[in-house]
This record gives sequence, structure tokens and C-alpha cells, in this order.
Amino acid sequence: MDWVVTWWAYTLGNLCSKSIITKEVSIPSKQDGFWYENRNAKTDSILIEAFFDPVCPDSRDSWPPLKQALQHYGPHVSLVVHPFPLPYHDNAFISSRALHIIDKLDASATYRLLESFFDQQDKFYGKATFNLSKASVVDEIAKFTSNAIGNSNYAAIKAGFTDPKTDHATRISFKYGCVKGVYGTPFFFVNGFPLPDAGSALDYKGWRKIIDPLFSPAGQWKN
Repeated sequence: MDWVVTWWAYTLGNLCSKSIITKEVSIPSKQDGFWYENRNAKTDSILIEAFFDPVCPDSRDSWPPLKQALQHYGPHVSLVVHPFPLPYHDNAFISSRALHIIDKLDASATYRLLESFFDQQDKFYGKATFNLSKASVVDEIAKFTSNAIGNSNYAAIKAGFTDPKTDHATRISFKYGCVKGVYGTPFFFVNGFPLPDAGSALDYKGWRKIIDPLFSPAGQWKN
């Protein structure tokens, strides 16, 4: 029976934590997240919410098939990505903060930076930064960010890491995920409902299987 007690304690602890978070987190001045191609959700579009960690291999692997699905459905499907820095992934918070910094400086470059993190995760994970100080890691990520978005605005990017607003925005992203019950990455919601198998990449066929039936008339997206 001990495992039953432990399970209930864990479940109750999570519920209490979510309740505390809901009560203590101040409501942000705008919605969290980065809209794909500035394609804000409309009342007649399907909304996908994705919680990604920039240095998470599973988040990286889940992006190409999701991007393919978005290209297939066009304006009929909207995506908003919420950075969710997992505490056991090295430099997840700093890289997530870089996304907020770039989104503030040039929102059109946010997804370009996210893809750059996905393509070169080995630079900021594990042994690559094991012997570096936090200040050194921030400097490396600032340089990487500047190069990734194709401009030399290094000073503004570096300054963003000392701006309390970007720190707050990154914390809000994480807390928003906690309130939604997110516990790993990638984690997806479609029209507000969580998909199963959180923490695992979903392939293109999987996305088609989920989204196709949501359209009317049935069979509209069979091609």
C-alpha cells in the first residue's frame, strides 16, 4: 500500500503546487508565446500550442514534422510556441531567454533562432559548457544569437540578458507551462486539449491523423 500513499502524495502535491502558482503569479500584460509566421489564431482556425525547450533533443526532433504540417494546412492552422526551460537541461533558461530577447528586438527572427538552437544544440549542452561560468555561457549564447539572426546587433542582445523584463518573460513562460500541467518537452495542445505521449516527438503522419478529422467536410485534407 506504500506505493498508493506515495502516488496520492505526489498527485496532491502537484495539485497544490498548481493552485499556489495560479494564486501567486501575476497576470502578464500580454499573451505568452511566439506566433509562427505572425499567424495569430482566428476563431475558425485550429490552434496548436507547443511547449519547447531549445536544448531538448526531443523538441528538436518534433519540429520538422510539425513545420511540415503547418505548411500543409496553411492559414487553417495556427501555432504558438511557448519556451519551457527544463531544469535538468543545461542552459535551457538562458537559451529560452535569448528567444524572448530576439522576439522583442525582431519578432520575425524568433523562429530562425529557435531552429539555430535545434541545429546546434551540442554547443550548449553537456560537456561543451561544463567548465564555463554563467557569464561566459551568456556571452557565448549572445554571440551565437547575433550570428544566427544575421545581424551584428550583439550589444543589444547582450544588454537583453541584463534586462529584468526578459528574465520575467522567461519565468512567465515556464510558469504558464506549469499552470497548464506541462511536465516535459515537447508538449502539445490542440484547441486547448493536451495530446498524449508528452515528451515524445510526433511525426507528420501523426499530425495528419490528429488534424484531418477536425476539418469539415470530412476528408477535406486527404491529399
